[in-house]
Amino acid sequence: MKLKYNYTLLTLLMVLLVAAGYAQNKPAKKHTAKKTVTKPIVKATTKPATVATKKVVEVKSLGDAAAKTAPRDTTKKGGNTPANNNANNGGSLSEEIVVTTAYKPVLADAVKIRRNPELEDKVPFKAPLTYTTIDKRLTRDEDIKQLDAMKMPGEKDSVLQNNYIKLGLGNLKTTYGEAYITNGRDEALQAGLYLKHFAQAGSLYKQNQSKNEIGIFGKSIGPVNALSGRIDYSNNANYFYGYDGSNPPAKLNVDRQYFSTLSAEGELAKNYKDVENDFTYAVKLKGYMFSNAFSAKENNIVVSGFVNQTVRQFYAGISASMDVSTQKDALYSLSNNLLRVNPYIKFQGTNYKIDAGISIVDEFGFSSRFFVFPAAKAELQVIPKYVRLFVEARGDVNRSSIRDFAMLNPFIGQNINIKNSVDQLDISAGLKGTLAPGLSFKGTIFRNSIKDMPLLVSNFNFANGDNRFAVIYDNGRARVTGFNGELDYRAGDDVNIFGRTEFKDYQMASEALAWNLPKLIMTAGTNIHINDKVSISGTLLFRGNAHDPLVVAGKYTTLNSFMDLSGGVDYKVTKQISIFGRVNNILNSTNQTWIYYPEYGFNIFGGASYSF
Repeated sequence: MKLKYNYTLLTLLMVLLVAAGYAQNKPAKKHTAKKTVTKPIVKATTKPATVATKKVVEVKSLGDAAAKTAPRDTTKKGGNTPANNNANNGGSLSEEIVVTTAYKPVLADAVKIRRNPELEDKVPFKAPLTYTTIDKRLTRDEDIKQLDAMKMPGEKDSVLQNNYIKLGLGNLKTTYGEAYITNGRDEALQAGLYLKHFAQAGSLYKQNQSKNEIGIFGKSIGPVNALSGRIDYSNNANYFYGYDGSNPPAKLNVDRQYFSTLSAEGELAKNYKDVENDFTYAVKLKGYMFSNAFSAKENNIVVSGFVNQTVRQFYAGISASMDVSTQKDALYSLSNNLLRVNPYIKFQGTNYKIDAGISIVDEFGFSSRFFVFPAAKAELQVIPKYVRLFVEARGDVNRSSIRDFAMLNPFIGQNINIKNSVDQLDISAGLKGTLAPGLSFKGTIFRNSIKDMPLLVSNFNFANGDNRFAVIYDNGRARVTGFNGELDYRAGDDVNIFGRTEFKDYQMASEALAWNLPKLIMTAGTNIHINDKVSISGTLLFRGNAHDPLVVAGKYTTLNSFMDLSGGVDYKVTKQISIFGRVNNILNSTNQTWIYYPEYGFNIFGGASYSF
């Protein structure tokens, strides 16, 4: 078996040797290589470094030749050169080997990565996350939400001026003075003192007037109640200078008249709290002592108060007052008292407000009567946040007062007639609200039924030198129908324009006309702050015709309509010093509110004020 395997190996070895020799002695075929177009990879400036080396290899055997045979370079075709042909080299096994440099690839700039890799192993820290649910009710965003009230900015204590003094002089021997002194800003206690003086002398004989006032006041606010009070004293003086200029009297009593009033009041009230079912109350005591230069005297004391219980939108309460007065003059001494009780119920909602009640009045003293009047009022919002409709029905007893008549007409005489008038039924309706930002209005139509309406009329007797006025009453039931209109425009804090119109039509019971009561009165005014230093103001008054029962040439006397225009300016020199000027009756018209008593003509006065 071994011999058989030896023969087989020897035979294969001989076949391999013969094949190798045949391959070397066989002529090389001419290869037709495909021509390929390649772009040069190496830059033009770089010369390929080639080394051509001719080596003659001595082949000792066919095996060594086969082992040392290098791969042919087909690119240079080195194996096809004449030196490699067996015919040219004498049949020896030698060849030309061409060695080139290694291929160096070049990358374009666009694909280069110029960032070194981060070799450090860094793991970022991640904080543990926790979630908390929000307990909030789901709301619809499209609903209009109520705006929160903006907090007021803090006040600067350095700019507050609690006290001031103002003094002035004018062309009609005008003297003016005013002072106001307080304890300063204190949320729990307020107290102060004021003084006022004004005097003028016109061009007519004894056309003089003076007004003087002095008073003290105070208010204490506690945790539950607030207590306030004041004491005032006033003294007004004038002369009876009126007469018919076209027919001067031979005798004229120009006596000096003065009206002196000492008044006081005090009030205890529960502080307001925005709570449900609140119980509120208040009690007030006030009174005065009045006298004039002659024999007239009047004393009055009024005690009033109310209690009110609130239950959500429902109010129930009662108010009452006791009005006690004594009136004296040279020919009489009277006691004139009124007791009023007003129980009421109130309902208030978002778009409405209703007050329902009655007013019970007991008149006792020199006259004894008992009355029950309606006391009802209602408001309805017809245009939300803009226009409200209101109606009202009421009645009352009006106490005749010597002091009130004197303040209305300072040329009143002695022993005036005292008789209480009765508002039997006053009905009114109207609209109020806002037309535009800063523009508010109120319009009211009314119809009043008045029994024993008081009227101030002339009571002249120039034969005796008397030129004074008296009080009469329209015996019966008079009706007054009219309209009141108010308009106010406030363009911020710098401009304010306002106006009021009052028209009344009188249907008298026994008198021919409503004596010395004009049908039309119009007032208008403006306050303008030009800048922080300059402010101007102006007022306009129009008064329609009026009539007095004095018969001249077979006719009642007519007081013609007139217009009165006045204005003023204030200039702030420093934080403490200001100067001012006032002009009255700019049109210089001879206005007559009361017959034969013309008003003061054109007059101007000015002065300065000091704040501290």
